[in-house]
Amino acid sequence: MGLRGSKQPEAQVLLLGLDNAGKSTLLYKLKHNACVSTVPTIGFNVEMFEAKKNRKNIAVTVWDVGGQGKMREHWESFHQDAAAVVFVVDSSGRERLEEARRELEKTLRSEQLRGRPLVVVANKQDVNGSLTVTEIKDVFNLKKICSGRDWFVQPCSASTGFGVEEAFRRVIQMVK
Repeated sequence: MGLRGSKQPEAQVLLLGLDNAGKSTLLYKLKHNACVSTVPTIGFNVEMFEAKKNRKNIAVTVWDVGGQGKMREHWESFHQDAAAVVFVVDSSGRERLEEARRELEKTLRSEQLRGRPLVVVANKQDVNGSLTVTEIKDVFNLKKICSGRDWFVQPCSASTGFGVEEAFRRVIQMVK
């Protein structure tokens, strides 16, 4: 019997969001279960995980791309092989929600991401006054901008770990 079919399934996940949304903190909480102090990501971080989907192992590669204005110009070059998008939102940063909404809309218009599932991570839920999942859904008009794709909003705190595993479990279940 040949090697065909013996290769472990793979999924590439794109981790996006504005600078200071908590993308790298989320990634390292998931990977090492540690709260690491991060510096702004210049370029990208890449981490690999094993996950289970339908009782089979799947190799997951997460691309955490920097969220500063200058880096966002390069997000599109990461779209090609993405099986899913995780968009991290600072739920406590009301003053930047409109900017985050615009960037998410722009990302979802990409032809290469058409139909790809989206998990919006409503991060920093441990901060007083954070927006709820319902408020994030409304502000981002997710029902409208996500027509034609599976999507979900996960409340989370990357620093405490609340909701982190659930967010990625949801992503894995949604990838084709």
